[in-house]
Amino acid sequence: MPNGALEKFVASCYDFKYNGVVCMDYTDMRTESHVQSVARSLQIMELLAEENREMTLTEIADRLEWPKSTVHGILATLRDYRFVDQSSQNGRYRLGIRLFEMGHKVARNWEIRELAFPVMHKLNRQFNEMVQLATEDAGEVLYIEKVDSTNIIRIVSEIGARLPMHCSGLGKALLAHMLPAEVKNILTRRGMREMTRHTITNQAEMADELTRIRKQGYAVDNQEIMEGLRCVAAPIRDRNGVVRYAISVSGLSERIAGDFFEKVRDAVTDAAAEISRLMGYKGDP
Repeated sequence: MPNGALEKFVASCYDFKYNGVVCMDYTDMRTESHVQSVARSLQIMELLAEENREMTLTEIADRLEWPKSTVHGILATLRDYRFVDQSSQNGRYRLGIRLFEMGHKVARNWEIRELAFPVMHKLNRQFNEMVQLATEDAGEVLYIEKVDSTNIIRIVSEIGARLPMHCSGLGKALLAHMLPAEVKNILTRRGMREMTRHTITNQAEMADELTRIRKQGYAVDNQEIMEGLRCVAAPIRDRNGVVRYAISVSGLSERIAGDFFEKVRDAVTDAAAEISRLMGYKGDP
């Protein structure tokens, strides 16, 4: 996750602050079902990535406060699978080429960013409001691209930041096209925290909201995540018709209202349909 992506969601000038955004919480992932050797392997790779330099066995063991024998065994395995390289000159360790290869494959799956960016820019030029592209990850909204507004009073967010799904336009647009069991699992596991007096905190009410979103083709965050903020979002389909992404326009609720809201709504749904076509979707918008 990029530096500064954790819980950063503020509006400048008037200093609207988004307090309490729950980003990815790694503490709830450390369950008894996790294999310790795998977890330790990941910690070693994270350390090498953070340091961004070659490190000795002793340095790694000291930083992680593990026995050298434990670290040596894990490094040997990672080296055999090319996730870690060891210098033949000084014996130090660094991240291996296998991670680059895997990262390249992952990057190819994110063609959505390249396809969506021109469409997002067009939306941004039309309304001068923040445009965002997101997907679902681990039951949260994950921002993967954005185009900022130049308004003096504007919403500020970060690529890589995460938001709850139940109270964000992007999140609801994604939830509306998931199986009911998936929705229930996410809402139960992540909870439905009341962010503002407008937040939906009941699963039955959310089910009705998601049905409405599917019928109308767009979702609205009407000050549900932060007072004074309104967001209009629409789902994006891949070539198989599966909704994996969503696009939104966000701004102050006093701006995105009335006729302007209707124009934004229509433009966002059109943009989502255009990106879906670029993704290879052949069905109806």
